[in-house]
Amino acid sequence: ASPLRCELAAFTPHRPYFFYVFLTKKTKQKKKPETMVLGKVKSFTVSYDCLNDSAVAVFSSGDSVSGRVVIEVTGEIRVKSLKIHAKGFAKVRWTESRNAGSNTAYTQNYTEEVEYLNHRDILIGHERDEDNSEESLTTIHSGRHEYAFSLELPQTPLATSFEGKHGSVRYWVKAELHRPWLLPMKVKKEFTVFEHIDINTPSLLSPQAGTKDKTLCCWFCTSGPISLSAKIERKGYTPGESIQIFAEIENCSSRMVVPKAAVYQTQTFYAKGKMKEVKQLVANLRGESLSSGKTETWNGKMLKIPPVSPSILDCSIIRVEYSLMVYVDIPGAMNLFLNLPLVIGTIPLHPFGSRTSSVSSQCSMNMNWLGMALPERPEAPPSYAEIVTEEQRQSSMEVAAPRDEFERALEGPLLAYIQEFRFQPPPLYCEIDPNPDEVDSNELGRPDMCPSR
Repeated sequence: ASPLRCELAAFTPHRPYFFYVFLTKKTKQKKKPETMVLGKVKSFTVSYDCLNDSAVAVFSSGDSVSGRVVIEVTGEIRVKSLKIHAKGFAKVRWTESRNAGSNTAYTQNYTEEVEYLNHRDILIGHERDEDNSEESLTTIHSGRHEYAFSLELPQTPLATSFEGKHGSVRYWVKAELHRPWLLPMKVKKEFTVFEHIDINTPSLLSPQAGTKDKTLCCWFCTSGPISLSAKIERKGYTPGESIQIFAEIENCSSRMVVPKAAVYQTQTFYAKGKMKEVKQLVANLRGESLSSGKTETWNGKMLKIPPVSPSILDCSIIRVEYSLMVYVDIPGAMNLFLNLPLVIGTIPLHPFGSRTSSVSSQCSMNMNWLGMALPERPEAPPSYAEIVTEEQRQSSMEVAAPRDEFERALEGPLLAYIQEFRFQPPPLYCEIDPNPDEVDSNELGRPDMCPSR
């Protein structure tokens, strides 16, 4: 016996043998695991080879998604297989409560899913994991091991990664490590997909404008109108850019109004013939308050777009759209709204290659060329006598002998009329309309209701 066991037995003279046996068994149970070295997985991760300099994995349709599965083990382990599963899909889900009677209610679920990517690959082992024989197992030694993988994204347009209130668009790669007599280890890591939207296209470079007015009524009294007109340079923008707003707000009512502008994001979800819409405020600004008879003009008021998700326009179950709302806040009445559509893209405006800048520069060059080419005083056009001489006019009156039935049919007063007025000068131009239209007397007698006009 060890000294420890003898010492403990000395303190228990009435049961030394029982205590000695119990202590011996307990000591052996503690030492048994320490004598065995079992291999285990210390870390199991998935990483991507980023295409850009940043650490964020961003890909587009047609790109090659490559990466590696990293396994770090202590000791040797036996593995049946190491698999990866890449998937991408758009999913919509929401619930609605409905009443079927006075005391009956039920919940209706609306779900829909669209698959964009489904790829499987085996990095270690084989497809079927039922075989647990030694020949079918792969030994992984102690240390860090990397297993590369690669897959091609479809060439067809993919939906941009998105997280919304009632739906999402997600892409990920999941790795599964299968070992005999143990549950499989799984790890999943998402990656981002951007379906690029180039705002350097004619449809997204076209200006957006609109005009609206509103007349306030209170019982039998009618105040003057409130008019709003707004314009922006183009339809397409990228996050971080600022929208230049050109607007004119005229208040001819008797109330104090406030002009405002805001960018809204509209999320629309579709499932089972139903639609769910969520509208969120992205950015806004406020103008100066306008009293009665005042006018405010915005000469390029700036509204910056924060980092937001790009527009999603090609997905059948999820749409993400943006709009600029320029409106007049009217206390005690419905506001006057003016919506201008926006598209948030991923490829920004070229600083020197946009169509807008090229057209404007070409126009300015043409105007400069015209200014240098045209004289200060244009010369008068030539007179009719300088172009058609009297000899030409007289010679045209001479009719040759008819040669066929068609020319003989033209003989007589008709041919003489044609020849007579062939070289006659055109009638004099006059700016006075010989048949003026009747002017509406109501329009002439209508007074101007706004003092600012």
